[in-house]
Amino acid sequence: MTDALPLTLFAPLILLIAAGWALAHPGRRPEAVPRLSEAAAFASLVLGVAGVLQLILARPAQLMLVDGASAITLRLDAVSATMALLVGFIGWIVMRYARTYLDGEAGEGRFHGLMLATLAAVLMLAHSGSFAALILAFVAIGLILRQLLLFYPGRPEARRAAAKFSLVWHLGDAAMILATVLLYATFGTTTFTGIAAVAPAGLPGLAHLAVALLVLAVVLKTASFPVHGWLTEVMEAPTPVSALLHAGIINAGGFVLIRTADLVQASPGAMAALVMIGGLTALFGAVVMVTQSAIKTALAWSTVSQMGFMLLQCGLGLWPLALLHIVAHSLYKAHAFLSSGGAVAAVAGLRRPGPIAVPSIGAVMKAFALALALYASVAVLFTLVAGPKSAQALAIGAILIFGVAYLVAQGLADAAPVELTRRTGIASVGAALAYFAFQRGADLLWGPSLPTAPAVGPLEWALIVLALMSFGIVAVAQALFPLWAHHPATAGLRVHLANGLYLNALLDRLIGGFRAAKSN
Repeated sequence: MTDALPLTLFAPLILLIAAGWALAHPGRRPEAVPRLSEAAAFASLVLGVAGVLQLILARPAQLMLVDGASAITLRLDAVSATMALLVGFIGWIVMRYARTYLDGEAGEGRFHGLMLATLAAVLMLAHSGSFAALILAFVAIGLILRQLLLFYPGRPEARRAAAKFSLVWHLGDAAMILATVLLYATFGTTTFTGIAAVAPAGLPGLAHLAVALLVLAVVLKTASFPVHGWLTEVMEAPTPVSALLHAGIINAGGFVLIRTADLVQASPGAMAALVMIGGLTALFGAVVMVTQSAIKTALAWSTVSQMGFMLLQCGLGLWPLALLHIVAHSLYKAHAFLSSGGAVAAVAGLRRPGPIAVPSIGAVMKAFALALALYASVAVLFTLVAGPKSAQALAIGAILIFGVAYLVAQGLADAAPVELTRRTGIASVGAALAYFAFQRGADLLWGPSLPTAPAVGPLEWALIVLALMSFGIVAVAQALFPLWAHHPATAGLRVHLANGLYLNALLDRLIGGFRAAKSN
């Protein structure tokens, strides 16, 4: 790598200058602050584009601010350039929205300052090239985000959410600090490039423990099962905060795994843990999400599920696909939160199509067989054109097709019109084509910067089969739901699921969340 200064590093500086100005004018309708905030966010987007051009025209760049055990290194490569561009775009959209949303609030200027400072910290995290830089960014994000969650300090729910977030988030920081100490004791370096150069040769005992702590930190920061409760309670903050958290900050855990992919992949136990925790979180979040009546709460549970699926992809070694997942989820979730205010009116204005076709058990089985057959045909086609696919990639594609099979089952129901059958079949083929096309694009963009998926051994096969069976069973149960929806036991089950099986209440008691809310 060269020592050239990454152009995108000017973005955090601009954001911090604008944040300082905004914090100096913290009151209602501060002069020029909203316009300055939007302009600073747009400048970070422009610099994100400049960083991509710098990467294309030159080479990856790295800047070492501090050397030694606490090395602070910043870098620009395909992964960091992608994240910087994504953060710049999401940040500009959110700040543009906040300019109107917060207009006239008592703490309007302070809010803009805290949001800009958060964006600057996230951008520094995206450029981190060492664990010290990563930890400093994480600590800063946690401290600033707590203040944003307490923007309405008079709300007990906001105080409880902020207390729970801070505890879980900073526990993740502590785990990462301990992991860094162990890695330095093992390898004599904490830079990502230095560790990546030696990790594939094998990890000693201390390094395995460090990776386990790193996975623990990621689980805490991605609100994975069973510590997901804090993410579902941050709705008391203003909508721009929710959008920034769910579309950007929550993805930081996945970014850590991708950035340290060589290290994590050298530990089969860590990869297995990611598959199991990620798969369970994805299924749990998706099931609970469909029982929620409030749109923002449903979106929060959707984020829990999506973070679990991202961890599953990382555990299978599909690093480029996981990065693509982060990009796609960020764009979708930012739009979903910022447009949530008009969602109720939009749904109310939809034309009601009447009762849906209820598929029989035979139709559901036939739908899954047909969807998987169409998926296999597309997989063979892409294999002939672009080369063989890994077993992990084929498994993830099959899991996605399970979701489409639900639509196919609707089309194969006895009461379904022929047009519906045709459309659902086309949807199945389209989903398979899109999956392989996007996966191929992700491999071309980020594959050279990331390790390839590990060879499939007995452990990997067991994890793949476990994931396919778990997602398949849940998908079949969803498709058959109309057949048992009116059973008396269903109402009780729905109540339990709507409350997340009360795991969040148990976490509240464990960490004293309710007492923290009263004492603040």
